[in-house]
Amino acid sequence: MAKTFDLSKWARPEMMALAPYTSARDTFTATEGEWTFLDANENPNATNVNRYPDPNQTALKKVIANLRNCNTNQLLLGNGSDEVLDLIFRAFCIPYQDEIVILPPTYGMYAVLANINSVGMIEVPLDNNFQLRTDNILSSITPKTKALFFCSPNNPSGNLFSNADIIRILEGFDGVVVIDEAYIDFTDTPSWSTALAQYPNLIVTQTLSKAYGLAGLRLGIAMASPEIISLLRSIKPPYNINALSQERAIVELSNTEKYTSQINEIIEERNRLKSALTAVSWVETIYPSDANFLLIRVDDAQKRYRELLAKNIVTRDRSTQENCNNCIRITVGTPQENDQLIRACKSISI
Repeated sequence: MAKTFDLSKWARPEMMALAPYTSARDTFTATEGEWTFLDANENPNATNVNRYPDPNQTALKKVIANLRNCNTNQLLLGNGSDEVLDLIFRAFCIPYQDEIVILPPTYGMYAVLANINSVGMIEVPLDNNFQLRTDNILSSITPKTKALFFCSPNNPSGNLFSNADIIRILEGFDGVVVIDEAYIDFTDTPSWSTALAQYPNLIVTQTLSKAYGLAGLRLGIAMASPEIISLLRSIKPPYNINALSQERAIVELSNTEKYTSQINEIIEERNRLKSALTAVSWVETIYPSDANFLLIRVDDAQKRYRELLAKNIVTRDRSTQENCNNCIRITVGTPQENDQLIRACKSISI
């Protein structure tokens, strides 16, 4: 039985009442035929980008909807996932009044966006295996809690969260649950977007930066009920995805053979790296990963980070994060880059 969700109860009243800006390309949407466009105060001289982009990203959304098995009215595209997340804050959280729950160690932008939007934070740390403390999460919720943010697979730990724990949260919290699936393509686990009909309080975010190799285009995705998507669309900037990004994304997303090949290689290389790093004397723990990176605990993270840097290899010291003391996060590179990393690690003495 599907859960009920009253959007008007959880969204900010002023956002529900907002009359969205209507751009020239919202008013006139015809794409076929010969037209003289004198409606948007554009420069009439053709440069391939002298016209405003489609504010609704219609063609790109059709491609993504086909790939993600959803409807276009369940999709919102953002200038990276960070814009999508910021829109969620602005749609649901009243500044200086509401709060969110985050689960450190986690993606740092949740806290940054909470601070930017003057929204309170409740932090419920993950356990020592980087899994959800579900009872603690549910007991931390207060009448001011509007949303809960977490990523699965998690960043920086790399692991998926238990499906049973996520279901308990979805059923136990009536507010907005945001599951950030930036790394979902590197797992065999279905996206939580398949549960949108059952949990209308769920928002699933994804990105084209990781698996599709389009980080430079800055394209983030939100999948949710048509009602939530409509609300988010009403407050997004009208032309938030530029024309070149839309065109390039359509081309890249159409190359499914390239995507599959690269995903398979990254997973194979992730397993090879894990095996090789177990033989490195100063590596103490290699955590399970369902992402395109490995989190490793070492004897001295700052020292090992600097030693790798001296060999022209850039990793990420995550020691400042919750329960990540002396942890380094290593992105899976190409086979050649991973060979370089393995040689470097083995050449560094304890």
